[in-house]
Parts: sequence; C-alpha cells; structure tokens
Amino acid sequence: MARNGFDDAIQRGTVGAEAVEGLLAYARSRSRWGRAGVDSALEAVAMSRVLAARDPAAHTGLLVRSLRTAATMMLGRRRPVRALPLAQEAVGLARPAGGAPLVVCLVTLAEILNALQRHAEAAEAMNEADKIRH
Repeated sequence: MARNGFDDAIQRGTVGAEAVEGLLAYARSRSRWGRAGVDSALEAVAMSRVLAARDPAAHTGLLVRSLRTAATMMLGRRRPVRALPLAQEAVGLARPAGGAPLVVCLVTLAEILNALQRHAEAAEAMNEADKIRH
C-alpha cells in the first residue's frame, strides 16, 4: 500500500494495530544499513500515533514499541542524535505504566546517551532501570 494509502486508511479507521506490528516485524528483519527498515519503523511510529490518539489505553504500548524500535534502528545506523528524541518519548510514555516496557526503554535510552558521550545521563537511566528490575 502506498504511503498516502496508509494515511487514508488510518484516518478512516480501517488500519489497526496488526498493520503496525507487521511494519515493526518487517523493520526488524531488514539490514541496519538499508533504508527500508528505518522507513518502516518510522511509518509504524506515525500509524501508532494516530491509533494512540484515538484510543490511548489500547495503543500507547504499541506507540512505545514503535518509538523504541525506530530509536534502536537509528542508533544502529549511527544516528544517535535522531534516535534520542524517539527514545525519550518512549520513556515518557512508558513511565506511567512502569514495569518491563519502561526498563527496556530506559536501557535503549542509556545506549543512545552513551553513543552521544553523555555518560552521566546514561548511568542515571541504567540506575533507574535497575531499580525497577529489583
């Protein structure tokens, strides 16, 4: 489906979480150096935003996974500056629910901060993740 086809389908409410999960699976299966994986992950973020705006209780977790996947892919392509806001948003959205999703987001954020030579902030994120785990 073309990009504008997805946009139209999302706005009509005919594309759901399954389509986003499919995009995330496709993104993770692509080479980190290829553009297709990153594009798919960013498409999943855009679709998840619409779904989460429509029904936050049902789709905020999906948006968190989409943001984290996109951030991880950006980091893998050595684009930590572009990855950082995605990871920060994922942490912010995961924080209210806490638990394992927040831990994974905090670890991702710490990896990105380390790549940016912001080691003290990375250590803070890891310490928070460790406290949640124990």
